[in-house]
Amino acid sequence: MTRPFWRSGVCCVLIAARTLSGQSLDQVTAHNVKLEPVEYSGKHAVRVTTDDTVPNGAAYAIVKNAVFHNGAIEVEVAGRPAAGAFAAARGFIGVAFRVHEGQFEYIYLRPTNGRAEDQVRRNHSTQYSAFPNFDFAVLRQQSPEKYESYVDLEPGVWTRYRITVEGTKARLYVNGATQPCLIVDDLKLGDSSGGVALWIGPGTEGYFTGLAIKPAP
Repeated sequence: MTRPFWRSGVCCVLIAARTLSGQSLDQVTAHNVKLEPVEYSGKHAVRVTTDDTVPNGAAYAIVKNAVFHNGAIEVEVAGRPAAGAFAAARGFIGVAFRVHEGQFEYIYLRPTNGRAEDQVRRNHSTQYSAFPNFDFAVLRQQSPEKYESYVDLEPGVWTRYRITVEGTKARLYVNGATQPCLIVDDLKLGDSSGGVALWIGPGTEGYFTGLAIKPAP
């Protein structure tokens, strides 16, 4: 990962294999994950993996020197269940934001749900959660269907992911859509600020490229 650069109020972190060895990997801090520079499906990327002993929500790579309050975060992701993963693995992949003192908000995809033959699984293609107290199970019990939605996804396929955040509101846009596929109006950690991280769930083999962090004016 190259060193962040600032231009016109935009902090861009570009992921490219030519700069993903040695010092470039120093631009992220691994937290319960393994990071590798790779060429995947025609793109230079960071491969992020973890093992099944890591608690749900606790596997991510923090982008150094990134402080995010309001604005947009864009990245291309490809997630799929890792070889030998447990049966319920979905290729969970997304972005954590406002990371601070072990807490963060995160929005992620479940790629294997996007084209499942079961409609309920399709309805769970996207997910908002907040770590550590509001994982998918807690939110699903407290507010069924409110923090999940359907969007067309394929496991292991590059997917354009974009979130916008303003105060206690967040929106998820997938593959260049002009309308959000997930709307969150009550971020559980409130109107806060903090870091940004590349996030994966249990049993996931994840790939990230082209990360751009764009603070609001």
